[in-house]
Amino acid sequence: MTGKIKIGRLLRAGTAGFIAGCHVSQLDSPTFGGLVRVPINENYQVFGLIHDMNIDDDGIVRQLVTAEQIDESVIADNRVNRNIPIEISILTVGYEENGIVRHMLPPRPPLSLDEIYLCTDEEIRKFTSVGHFGYFRHIIHGNDIRVSEVLAAHLQQANSAHLAGGDHTFMTNAVQEVITLLRDDYPALMTVLGALSEIVENAGELK
Repeated sequence: MTGKIKIGRLLRAGTAGFIAGCHVSQLDSPTFGGLVRVPINENYQVFGLIHDMNIDDDGIVRQLVTAEQIDESVIADNRVNRNIPIEISILTVGYEENGIVRHMLPPRPPLSLDEIYLCTDEEIRKFTSVGHFGYFRHIIHGNDIRVSEVLAAHLQQANSAHLAGGDHTFMTNAVQEVITLLRDDYPALMTVLGALSEIVENAGELK
């Protein structure tokens, strides 16, 4: 990934997470498990992980779904000119202030209509390399999120960013940290490792 890819604007936010509104034309950019950032000012920005995307219906869609046949041009028009935004749910995992990244909840959340961007490979590497995977605790203890699926999707994307930067140890170190964090919760650990096994090329990395 290069350059700034804006995926939408903030609808509402709290300290632990926020909701972004995305136009259907922008839906190719955000992905489940993707790391995003919300610049508040030139010295402060909040980071989060996409853990859900929701497409609500509207009055027109409710009428169209009952039709026996729908012209393709009508479907295309509804998607392009759709007024109701696609909602993207984001889990807060840290922030950066004055150039220093911290894997802690931010002192203040972003505000309505703030712009939200996908993180570049360089930004992913910078955020995930700070400390020792401290942001994992936000994912593992997150409420109303699919922990195993979000973690696996995120690690797949983060690992690709690290591989692009020449680091071949990220996934192994990340999995070892997950095992450490969940060693006292065997069912949860097995669920997470099961999801991770789908994206790890070398099964030996999970041992």
